[in-house]
Amino acid sequence: MSKKIAIRDAYGEALLELGKKNDKVVALEADVGGSTKSILFGKEFPDRYFNVGISEFNMVSMAAGFATADFIPFVNTFAVFMTTRGADPIQSLIAYDKLNVKLAGTYAGLSDSYDGASHQAITDIAFVRSIPNMTVVSVSDAVETKKAVEAIADYDGPVYLRLSRAPAPVIFDESYDFKIGKGVELRSGKDITIIATGTILHNALEAAELLKEEGIEATVINIHTIKPIDEEIIINAAKQTGAVITAEEHSIYGGLGSAVAEVLAKNCPTPMDFVGATEFAESGDYDQLLEKYGYGAKTIAQKAKTLIDKK
Repeated sequence: MSKKIAIRDAYGEALLELGKKNDKVVALEADVGGSTKSILFGKEFPDRYFNVGISEFNMVSMAAGFATADFIPFVNTFAVFMTTRGADPIQSLIAYDKLNVKLAGTYAGLSDSYDGASHQAITDIAFVRSIPNMTVVSVSDAVETKKAVEAIADYDGPVYLRLSRAPAPVIFDESYDFKIGKGVELRSGKDITIIATGTILHNALEAAELLKEEGIEATVINIHTIKPIDEEIIINAAKQTGAVITAEEHSIYGGLGSAVAEVLAKNCPTPMDFVGATEFAESGDYDQLLEKYGYGAKTIAQKAKTLIDKK
């Protein structure tokens, strides 16, 4: 898990490969193709690549039109702008009509660190998760990113794909079996369950190692599909460990933590705690921001120990 690859680079390469395999794939971007890496697709397939300028509302609306003409549009911009400036057509056109549009929200979480809170996306999952007919996927490393792009291209319906900007440790290898709607248990323990999504997954795994040094055995689960969420894996883990902590680079309101809490409240009430945003961050070094605002492995481990004491 030492090698790091930027999620956006993996996405750009995956989109390019997808374009080679399927001439129905088109890409749209809002003048940030170099940042989202959708430009790799654009250079190879200029006739299927549309830079609409800084006009997210129009871009998402255009994607709806492409979908009605039997194309598979991948829409590319920063997550924070996709889910705010593009919110109306996402809900009223794409989701309402169940159109086959793939929304690739890049620079998610705090990963656009130096641009500050205006560019950091900590509420995007809450928005798209609340919309009927929308599938929500959040990837953790380069391998999972490429697998997810292939899977959502084959999936018929609207999908929000959440992508980080930053380099992330490679957790999986090419044998990894990615399935929409299915969580993945990465390690098993009896004392507590840590459920994570996105690039913070590697912090969850590191936290489990820290806990192991103190004799605490943690189950770690990767929930890459936040909607529809894998209820079975969550319920089974909660029954086995009796305590659940969620970790996400997103607000604790409306994201993964809320989704897990909804599952457990209905099926298996369990002591819980949440690692995520409770305030806006600032501009600065990405890793330093993660530590300052409580996303680090030490914070996850400490919260886990506190929660175990409450069982």
